Amino acid sequence: MLSFWPAAPPEGSRRTMDAVMTAGGPPCTIMADAADRLAHLCLQIRLMERRPPPQMTWHCVPNEVGSRASLGLVTHATRPLCYPSRLCGQVPSLPPPARVLLLEPFYGGSHKQLLDLLSAQLDSCVAFTMPAKKWHWRARTSALYFSQNVTPNPAYRVLFCSSVLNLCELVALRPDLAQLKKVLYFHENQLVYPVREERDRDFQYGYNQILSCLVADVVVFNSAFNMDSFLSAVTSFLNKIPDRRPPKDLVHAIRPKCRVVHFPLHLADVGRCKVPAHAAADVITPTAGAAADRRPDSPGTPLHIVWPHRWEHDKDPELFFSTMLKLKEEGLDFLLSVLGETFADAPEVFARCRPLLDSHVVHWGFQESREHYLSILCQADVVVSTAQHEFFGVAVLEAVHCGCYPLCPKALVYPEVFPAEYLYATPRQLLKRLRHFCARPRHVRAHALKVAHKDEKVDTSRFSWDVLKDSFQSLLST
Repeated sequence: MLSFWPAAPPEGSRRTMDAVMTAGGPPCTIMADAADRLAHLCLQIRLMERRPPPQMTWHCVPNEVGSRASLGLVTHATRPLCYPSRLCGQVPSLPPPARVLLLEPFYGGSHKQLLDLLSAQLDSCVAFTMPAKKWHWRARTSALYFSQNVTPNPAYRVLFCSSVLNLCELVALRPDLAQLKKVLYFHENQLVYPVREERDRDFQYGYNQILSCLVADVVVFNSAFNMDSFLSAVTSFLNKIPDRRPPKDLVHAIRPKCRVVHFPLHLADVGRCKVPAHAAADVITPTAGAAADRRPDSPGTPLHIVWPHRWEHDKDPELFFSTMLKLKEEGLDFLLSVLGETFADAPEVFARCRPLLDSHVVHWGFQESREHYLSILCQADVVVSTAQHEFFGVAVLEAVHCGCYPLCPKALVYPEVFPAEYLYATPRQLLKRLRHFCARPRHVRAHALKVAHKDEKVDTSRFSWDVLKDSFQSLLST
């Protein structure tokens, strides 16, 4: 079942189709094949009457609990809505066929950002998603779900999906999708995902990604580090299979399909908020607690540190909080904002350290409003990453675009993105840099002013949608 919201009903339309379509009220529910038959009827009527079609749009939205849409089958297409002329007085044109099928089993975080951006910015796309819950089960079972819920459409030419989906299973279950140009996008790879003990690694996730690469036509990585770490690990990863060794030419089969297309940041709504003190009041939202009456660039304002990552072990919150507690023990003054997505099984270090750092905390937890989230990044001075697992780093780059000074590990993707002066090699170096910044916050803010005047050493514009749009259009063309 799918539900459709009309963007605007035709002027003077009669509501005699309420049993099938509600022009201005709550969403109506119709069977997908019934919608196709209705569209066909509209075409026949228009051909007979030869009337010019006024343009309208509809959006598919989640239905009530229990329907397929409520389980996550959400179409992000924008198409005209058909009102039969004999009932409504006028007939819009039929929608252009959707050529690009977007599939996302884990519709959250950067996965959601990318899918929403492609849906909004590119024509002829239709998206099917599943909620961002229980990642492990999405990786195991989403192929079966999509095979049963993606409506067959002869107009499809390209299939785009993230590597969470087992593409190999999907095309086996749906031979019609196997004929499309299949583009597989790696936000992360499971071959080098950090685990505390190697025996704890679930072999199946990485194995699924390798098989998906073999059936894909194009394999896209969000960074060179992501691609190189994946390809260099394939052979050793498959050598774990007991008794029999895998074919030696798998990497040679996958490598020619691979390319790097950076994750596109939609930077238009991320203002360069760092401004001189005399103008700060017009830009910066006042914060709570002790910092409420301080301007971000005033002499008495402590250094503001932000940590904007997922609340999970692979981001190493233990290292971050141990560093913050050392700064506190040394009597250094600083403000702290801990942001990022939270999950039901967040590491206990968050709950344990929150009261210990209470006098320093300005913001804590996930920010529902993107505008508020960005305003916090604009208030902050330093963005810190302690990640053990990072293939691009959307949150850090957004913070840098807002004027934050980045401090990141000298590992993973960060040397690919940032010059050496923004990287630390050991926890001791991280503590030393933050200690220096706490004592001299103006040094960091001078850097922020350079960012405001586009004199920065980190050019975030090369990761913008404006720069990368042509690359994605090429990927999704036939």
